[in-house]
Amino acid sequence: MNRYFLTGASGAVGSAIVPLLVADPETTVRLLLRADSTEHLAQRFEALCEFWRLSPSDPARARLQPLRGDATLPAFGLGADTYGELAADTTHIIHCAASVRMNDALDKARQSAVGSAQVILALARRLATGGTLKKVEFVSTVGIAGKRPGILPEQWIDEPRSFHNTYEQSKAEAEALVRAAIEDEALPITVHRPSMVIGDSRDGRIIHYQIFYYICEILSGRKTFGLYPDFGEVRLDVIAVDLVADAIVTASGKADTAGRILNLCSGPEQSPTLRELRLLVRKDFRAHGKRTPIGLRIPHSWFAALPRLAAFFATPGKRTPLSTLPIYMDYLADSQGFCNAGYRAQLDARGLTLPDPQVYLPAVIGHYLNKAGQRQPLP
Repeated sequence: MNRYFLTGASGAVGSAIVPLLVADPETTVRLLLRADSTEHLAQRFEALCEFWRLSPSDPARARLQPLRGDATLPAFGLGADTYGELAADTTHIIHCAASVRMNDALDKARQSAVGSAQVILALARRLATGGTLKKVEFVSTVGIAGKRPGILPEQWIDEPRSFHNTYEQSKAEAEALVRAAIEDEALPITVHRPSMVIGDSRDGRIIHYQIFYYICEILSGRKTFGLYPDFGEVRLDVIAVDLVADAIVTASGKADTAGRILNLCSGPEQSPTLRELRLLVRKDFRAHGKRTPIGLRIPHSWFAALPRLAAFFATPGKRTPLSTLPIYMDYLADSQGFCNAGYRAQLDARGLTLPDPQVYLPAVIGHYLNKAGQRQPLP
């Protein structure tokens, strides 16, 4: 029997991992969920089961156990008995929990990324000592490259670099902890670095609409008076959430992936340029009955000044989305790429190929637009 412990089950990647795990009748999964009370935990678990389309009578549901806790707290904030059980028989750890806010204060970002990494590693050490641990899957991000130019290899990055935001910096610091645990303690950890995660490649489903969808709104011109930045040939590396989840779950069953880094991304050859993405976004928005204003390309520096102009001219509803523009403009302005040779090799060994994002982007954008009246507000 495989006994998994999963953090971040309510996030984009974690929520896509759960159905893959419970598809195996020999697997049980403990889910760490934040909740204010036992009743709140039950409500959150019920909502997740609804997303996973697991009815109360589904036998897969019986192999899921929600735990009320916090990945940043010592022993995950669990009671001694519960943590003792977790540390006694867990065979696999998948750590997905993370705050993806780019504008958090550095201390807060570190608490989320570095703090949770420390707690995960403490559990892994205890399990390794007890002889039950088989694998740890640690979800990082290609953002650890920061403002490093060129192609990010599937290797540890040693050179000093600056970062676009506190999210990237704190995740890079967390990776350093994991590296030490691999090299100094031989813990069986695979580091996964997804690029920008978007909806399922088959139907566009995703539990939360995050950064990519905000960028789509910007590129449509609907939030920026039709203005859009001139980014030249800068590319945006995106990858479907089901592809990321599949890679992580597959690696968890392979001992030979321990100590490896996999950049779970589309790679420089397949990533669309922002110009191509803008044309696709506007086409899909119009196909779904969304009016898009006439586009006017302006220099990147002018576009970044829109929040200041919005204070004078925009309606209150548009000021809030525009206020986060500087964060994303800084992130998008750099021409970066991410090597995914190791990830592709893993797919090749299974007889699979990595699909081009432009094949599934219409389904992803279409799902977002079809859920317009039901979705949560964008950041």
